Amino acid sequence: QVQLLESGGGLVQPGGSLRLSCVGSGTIFSMNAMGWYRQAPGNQRDLVAIIYSDGDTNYAESVRGRFTISRDNANNTVFLQMNSLKPEDTAVYYCHGVQWGLQYWGQGTQVTVVS
Repeated sequence: QVQLLESGGGLVQPGGSLRLSCVGSGTIFSMNAMGWYRQAPGNQRDLVAIIYSDGDTNYAESVRGRFTISRDNANNTVFLQMNSLKPEDTAVYYCHGVQWGLQYWGQGTQVTVVS
């Protein structure tokens, strides 16, 4: 019943920026944590950033200082502002949420960084 829908992906040049959005719908009372993961072909799905209900955040070392995660709890939305994008950031980005100990995933949005 819980659905997460990502948007904002696209194709950008190195050094460019994108802003990803994830909107939750359905039976959402409180997502204790929401985050972004990414997966490139042939690779595992890795954590990019996570934000907790109190606003505390954690970032992968590879994106710290370039990406910023934020959330709008009233609208069940989480954002990922991505700046100074690099080709190695190319991946499918997945929204993730945890509620009542259960986890939910979005379908993913493609981010491609290429000259």
